[in-house]
Amino acid sequence: MLGAQRHDLLLTRLRTDGRLIAKEIAAELGLSEDSIRRDLRELAAAGLCQRVYGGALPVSPAVGDLTVRAEVAVDSKRRVAARAARLITPGCTAILDGGTTALAVARALPPDLDATIVTHSPTVAAALIEHPSVQIHLIGGRVFKHSGVACGAGAVEAAAGINADLFLLGVTGVHADAGLTTGDADEAAVKRALARRAADTYVLASAEKIGTASPFTVLPLEQVAALVTDVDADNPTLRAVRERGVTVLS
Repeated sequence: MLGAQRHDLLLTRLRTDGRLIAKEIAAELGLSEDSIRRDLRELAAAGLCQRVYGGALPVSPAVGDLTVRAEVAVDSKRRVAARAARLITPGCTAILDGGTTALAVARALPPDLDATIVTHSPTVAAALIEHPSVQIHLIGGRVFKHSGVACGAGAVEAAAGINADLFLLGVTGVHADAGLTTGDADEAAVKRALARRAADTYVLASAEKIGTASPFTVLPLEQVAALVTDVDADNPTLRAVRERGVTVLS
């Protein structure tokens, strides 16, 4: 089997099974594990899979910059945002993450909502100015331009002074094995810091994120209250999530 044919086979299996185990594929094809690992390295270098110990997972398409992500799964994000916005009730203090789905949540909030919103996204904060009864607290720090959010030690330190009812968390990958992931280590650290300051964390899980993974872990699935998604309940990843005791809201 030619290298290109193996690559096509691996990508097909990845889409079908949601994961690849190098040892199993090597045995099936009668090849060495080193050959399969080399194929996976080449696919990962091309941005077609996310390598993990022992194999690979589907790569998240939600890893582009804000301009690119604004055009991905627009309808799904809108539906997820509308459901998540209902979690922010009058009088509560909510942390709202950055990113395109979080921005959609900000725009979906009722115009007369009376609540306090904490965010490390200048874009989200600007959208909330249109809500006269929403108190906005903007966390500062080094701005990570890829996602348009404040990161670094300053943002983590500022998060320590927050006590919130809930955190609406944005990620780029939701996978039964890899958990909740994103593409930058500093951004993942800020997300963890914010999650520690909220009574409950809800994941904004639009369709393109389900069943995929990115390089850096944010949280394990067991540490969140629920996933908010519009993906069909029979999706294999969602079934695995529910088996771990995590609620799925749609």
